[in-house]
Amino acid sequence: MFQQTRPRSFLRSAFAIGELIYHATVRKVRSTHNNAFLAIAVNMLQAVVLVAAFYVMFTILGLRGAKLRGDFLLYVMSGIFLYITHVKSVGAVSGSETSASPMMQHAPMNTIISIAAGALSTLYIQALSLLTILFVYHVVFKPYEIDQPVLAFSMFLLAWFTGCAVGLVLLAIKPWFPTFVSVFTQVYQRANMIASGKMFVANALPPTMLMLFDWNPLFHCIDQARGFVFINYFPRNSNIEYPIIVAIVLIMLGLMGEFYTRQHVSSSWGARR
Repeated sequence: MFQQTRPRSFLRSAFAIGELIYHATVRKVRSTHNNAFLAIAVNMLQAVVLVAAFYVMFTILGLRGAKLRGDFLLYVMSGIFLYITHVKSVGAVSGSETSASPMMQHAPMNTIISIAAGALSTLYIQALSLLTILFVYHVVFKPYEIDQPVLAFSMFLLAWFTGCAVGLVLLAIKPWFPTFVSVFTQVYQRANMIASGKMFVANALPPTMLMLFDWNPLFHCIDQARGFVFINYFPRNSNIEYPIIVAIVLIMLGLMGEFYTRQHVSSSWGARR
């Protein structure tokens, strides 16, 4: 019952924190289903259904002519995968346990571990789904070639990172305005169905239309990813620096807000609301 904590070296502390993050990540991955394989399969099915829906929509509306010169389904997937990863990371990080959560009553647990577990579980599931779906499409249906796969995957990671940054800011203000955060998260995820720019090519947008989308970091990630996926597409209306700067600023604001909230949050807030 009573334990005496002993000072640890930096290396032992790093291993202990890494072990806690690993177990918390596994718990987060398996939270959607008791079977981890089925939890991943459900996420893959969501991605496949979304890709199929957009493929059918583009075909029926006759918008396939507006695609890039290359594999049309790869063009659709380059937007769908980054969009799903971004919005899932926003939801996972913003839905992490706060300081008033019962899980935080356990001594080794803290909010940083909870946030890291939510972010890494989303990255693990989405990256595994991405690689599996692309492998099956290449082997079973149609061989394809990605121009710069490493840089294209880095845009996938950047979309995940910006989603975690947005989710961290929402997590920091969640104890103060829970209803607003819940509504804003849903609106943000739904709005990115259009605002992410996954349904069109940024180079084809006129300046008046471009102003409606270039504020969104996900828009830049998707457009730059298509520049690395297709050899004949050179994005002119987006850049890599903007989402990186926005993500770093939001991470700093989120960490400061989470630290301030942690000092003032109370378990009785939920009862009052």
